[in-house]
Amino acid sequence: MKGFTSFLAEAKNTHMEHIEDNILNGGVNGARESLNFLRSIRDMLAGSSTSSVNISVKWDGAPAIFCGTDPSDGKFFVAKKGIFNKNPKVYKSIEEVHADTSGDLANKLATAFTLLQNANIKDVIQGDFLFSKADISSRRFEDGKYLTFHPNTIVYAIPYSSPLVNEVMSSQIGIVWHTRYKGKNFENMNAEFGVKIADDVKAQGVWSVDALYQDTSGSATMTKKETDQVTKILSDAGKVFQKLNPSTLNGISENDELLMRMKTFLNTKVRAGKKITNVRKTVDEMIDYFHNFFKGETDKRKSEKGKDAVNLRKQDVMRFFSKTNKSQLSNILTLMNHFVDAKLMLIKQMNKTAQLKTFLSTEDGFKVTGQEGYVAIDKLGKNAVKLVDRMEFSKANFSDKIKKGWQK
Repeated sequence: MKGFTSFLAEAKNTHMEHIEDNILNGGVNGARESLNFLRSIRDMLAGSSTSSVNISVKWDGAPAIFCGTDPSDGKFFVAKKGIFNKNPKVYKSIEEVHADTSGDLANKLATAFTLLQNANIKDVIQGDFLFSKADISSRRFEDGKYLTFHPNTIVYAIPYSSPLVNEVMSSQIGIVWHTRYKGKNFENMNAEFGVKIADDVKAQGVWSVDALYQDTSGSATMTKKETDQVTKILSDAGKVFQKLNPSTLNGISENDELLMRMKTFLNTKVRAGKKITNVRKTVDEMIDYFHNFFKGETDKRKSEKGKDAVNLRKQDVMRFFSKTNKSQLSNILTLMNHFVDAKLMLIKQMNKTAQLKTFLSTEDGFKVTGQEGYVAIDKLGKNAVKLVDRMEFSKANFSDKIKKGWQK
């Protein structure tokens, strides 16, 4: 089994996992790492200066942008996530941008190329677009006038009394930077999370911000009562963790199809906005989901050979659901619930420091929401997981009733 730590050390930051899903992805090691991350965040918010974790704000930007110096020829480039394809797709001129992209994406990448090409960016950096000039608008909410931009699901709003308004209005594009890469070629680059980047991007017309979380006011510091509440949840989580059979936990992460389908099933709960309250019932629903999935797969096959191949896949997956493992699965879901409960308390604290107001654009107007979430990064900057209120943000992200910024 490839542990979560080694997985992230080798991976590029094109997809990051939820802290509770780390139990499924990384087995015993993943569960232990998530527990340690949550303890470290608790310690940080309780005022400890020795916490072993850094926090980044997970801005809801889009699309992703990569830029910097191609180590193979020393030329500046901009890119999408195709940078890490087997044959890396990067753009080293405006002509190359327009030859491969179109519309709003092409305009943003071309503007970024023009403004950033002389910024002397070393290495390779990754961020997310927040706005271009055309994306900025003024809106009036109940408490006053705001400058807004809406890159993806969340609408960001800056009060006109803030000095940030002039900074944004004088910029052609806005980008939040969060990851730096180093290496001799794109294929072998290693990601560094939780690093300061914006100060190194000196380009006129670009509003650059770091994703690093800062509580300069101290407003997110937890009281003793709040700290004790999180500690109790994590203590309960630790007790459940001790009950888990390592072979059951690792058995999920070692079976790719089992892992993928299990996460897909759990995502149906998120999409429906349903928190798991009855773990035993949920395990039974999960097993029914697997049976129905494989029945559908079998029905799609016309030949006996094809049906037999699906049946072999089904046998490989379904043997996991023994009577013993069903009981263990209930404990795994209970552990995930404990992680979610602790996570939500920590998110609530960190949301108190937000400089920008955040809204969802609904059919009935604007609804107040929190940040998309946060990213916990170890002090070495190599390993990271995301903390997102999935019942709030992920549900909104999936919902067609929430207007997205790219829906022009």
